[in-house]
Amino acid sequence: MRRLIATVAAALLLAAPARAQEPPALATVVTNGEAALSRPPDVAYLTLAVETRAKNPRDAQRQNAGAMAGVQKQIAAAGIPKDALRTLGLWLEQEFDNVNLRRVSRGFVARNTLDVRIDEVARAGEIADAVVQGGATSLGGIRFDLKDRSAAEREALRLAVADARLRADAAVSGAGRTVDRILKIEDSRADVIVAHRMIMRADASAAQTAVEPGLIEVRARVVLTASMK
Repeated sequence: MRRLIATVAAALLLAAPARAQEPPALATVVTNGEAALSRPPDVAYLTLAVETRAKNPRDAQRQNAGAMAGVQKQIAAAGIPKDALRTLGLWLEQEFDNVNLRRVSRGFVARNTLDVRIDEVARAGEIADAVVQGGATSLGGIRFDLKDRSAAEREALRLAVADARLRADAAVSGAGRTVDRILKIEDSRADVIVAHRMIMRADASAAQTAVEPGLIEVRARVVLTASMK
């Protein structure tokens, strides 16, 4: 028993210096960095729909196909390539009226929704007018974007990190210290804010749609953790 106690005591004595030699906890600074870039859009997307009604589903669908063919013809005449078109959805459903507490069919409605990519942003209003003249029954709006949005996001991220580093330098300098090394950078996904206006403007001949695309604003946020010395 005495030998066991002596062995445990010796082990504790050997472990004590090791604990005393553990490095002190790192002194760190945590800062937030933000950046925002504004770029003019270089691509636009127009969402349109063709809706037709008929007493039976076959006629509703047939009429819809004919109307959409007219819209696509106008789009092609405007110089928009076929690969710039994307079908978003095709619906066919029966509509009802309530008559004396009874559901009475009033026919079928067919709806085809199309997304059109416009590489020449300045022509967005012109294309909107063309598809309406071609037979589109509704426009879901025009949205603007950057073809290489990822490049703008990376640049915003780089600037956000630089901002966080400058803040870290300023913070530790105020404490009479300097940044030693970067320990961690946490990236928040970039936000994209689009500002544009769509204006209906009439002249002597016809109503023309004027579109002001505004700017695309890309923002990035980071949290930077650094050690200081």
